[in-house]
Amino acid sequence: MGKRIKADELCDEATRLLMSGEVDSAIELLNRSLAEEPTAEAFTYRGWARSFKKEIEEAIEDCQRAIDTDPTFGNPYNDIGCYLIQLGRLDEAIPWLQKAKLAPRYEPRHFPYLNLGRIYVARGMLVEALAEFRAALEIRPDDQSARVAVDTLRLSIN
Repeated sequence: MGKRIKADELCDEATRLLMSGEVDSAIELLNRSLAEEPTAEAFTYRGWARSFKKEIEEAIEDCQRAIDTDPTFGNPYNDIGCYLIQLGRLDEAIPWLQKAKLAPRYEPRHFPYLNLGRIYVARGMLVEALAEFRAALEIRPDDQSARVAVDTLRLSIN
């Protein structure tokens, strides 16, 4: 079995563990995945796992490693933006979320729009927030949080 295939399998299993709340076991598998072959996905998911442990600075470092490994992978840009939001560093989060919007390889594509919309609401920039939430709805018409945000903001602005 090739190193990349083994690394991807370990990453997939780690993601399953992470979703079931087994954070430490997931990190262990992600470390093994990265030892096989460093991938943007494994760095990003290890960062996500570290965020569950409130290791936010380490999570950001992992996402930066992911970007260094594959700058086309959009998830770590959005994740850095989210971690900076958690730290209350909204101004620093904005460029990361803008980069996530432009990344060629990113799912779920609408997340950075939602996150930017939330920042703009917090800043009182309601017109900008509405534009972000509308863009999220164009990408993902079934997203209820975007729908509620658009409806609420339209009432607030009018």
